[in-house]
Amino acid sequence: MTDNKLRAYDGATAVVTGAASGIGRALAVELARRGADVVIADLQAELAERTAESIRASGCKAQAVELDVRDYAAVEKLLKDTAERTGRLDYMFNNAGIVITGPALYHTIENWNNIIDINLRGVVNGAHAAYQIMYQQRFGHIVSTASLAGLTLGLGEIAYATTKFGVVGLTKCLRTEAALWGVRVSVLCPGLIRTEVLDDAGVYGKNLPGMSQGQRKQTVERFRPMDPAAFARKALDAVARNKPIIVLPWWWRVWWWADRISPSLVMWFFQKQVERIKRDIDREQQQG
Repeated sequence: MTDNKLRAYDGATAVVTGAASGIGRALAVELARRGADVVIADLQAELAERTAESIRASGCKAQAVELDVRDYAAVEKLLKDTAERTGRLDYMFNNAGIVITGPALYHTIENWNNIIDINLRGVVNGAHAAYQIMYQQRFGHIVSTASLAGLTLGLGEIAYATTKFGVVGLTKCLRTEAALWGVRVSVLCPGLIRTEVLDDAGVYGKNLPGMSQGQRKQTVERFRPMDPAAFARKALDAVARNKPIIVLPWWWRVWWWADRISPSLVMWFFQKQVERIKRDIDREQQQG
């Protein structure tokens, strides 16, 4: 090791899962722009390589690796190989995830298993493997992407919210322990970010019956999605300040505070939204 201090971000080594697109890609690009050596880990190998090539073309450091976050042995090997190659592991961004939306009634047990394996077990795999290395170093920062749905309710997000609440819980518990060894732990809780999952749930996600595409788009636009590049810049600034729970855009913090002050009121509000959506669906079915 050349030193035993976390770098933010020039000269740092960072691994970002799910970095071929969306929030992960934006984080990887911004990390590289700030001087980090970035590993773009994603199941979409070709897309990951194109992202890495675009970063290298700008004069920054990046390499792509095909990775299934459900495979702990593969995650562990990637992190060990990266630490051996660069002499350090400053950041582990557990960002890979999928979205499955729709009422609980339409979820199959396969839907549940799939989202839990990727969104929760994948984060556990990354956090566990990174912590082993960072404990030995006595420095490092584990950053996991949850969601505002990991802090409060979301329409038609029962399975997604279940996994994201788990990620928030993992972060809060691990942060208190890891601090004893100089390791930082944070969680990103974005509201709506303008990525491809807003339109079609992404490559591996799924929109179940219960809300039409038009209704979904109308609901999304009402909440002013944030540009992913802007999100990455603000998120990395907050990570550098070692913020434990990072909620962006800022206006979503109001909803988070409201949920902590009066959970019953927030549940009542969402119940009314569900009733409104049901009326819209019934009306569409009658017209069809």
